[in-house]
Amino acid sequence: MTNHIVLYEPLMPANTGNIARTCAGTNTELHLIRPLGFSTDDAQMKRAGLDYWDKVKITYHDDLDEFLDSVPDDQYLYLITKFSDKVYSDNDFSNTDVDHYFLFGKETTGLPEKFMRKNPEKCLRIPMSDNIRALNLANSCALVIYEAIRQQNFAGLELSHHYENDKLD
Repeated sequence: MTNHIVLYEPLMPANTGNIARTCAGTNTELHLIRPLGFSTDDAQMKRAGLDYWDKVKITYHDDLDEFLDSVPDDQYLYLITKFSDKVYSDNDFSNTDVDHYFLFGKETTGLPEKFMRKNPEKCLRIPMSDNIRALNLANSCALVIYEAIRQQNFAGLELSHHYENDKLD
């Protein structure tokens, strides 16, 4: 079982870098669907991911259809959007016999509306007030992936860190 964060046409390198860092820390694969709003050589993106880039498995897809064709039919695909009645934390992500793919839209427009309307059963939302249009993409990815991993009993993650010479007094 693997969890996957999928970014549809991301625009901001700092968000993508921060998401890559979250992926490194959670053993989550990252998928980037082109076109990207930045170069993958962008200094901001590299800085946001710090020195963790070699710890992240990244797959690039030329478009949404290519990505969808790469997801096996027996795996779970979720569309994260504010246009859903189902809250992400109410969904059951505990099945560790399958991969879970969490598809997030671009920062300015989200996922294509036509695509979401065709797949309402796959849509999940993060509750928020009407004071904002959307949460930050990196924060949204972290919320959702950590809920999935929590339901999977943090499988494959170190639950406590012991640092030499570190003590809490």
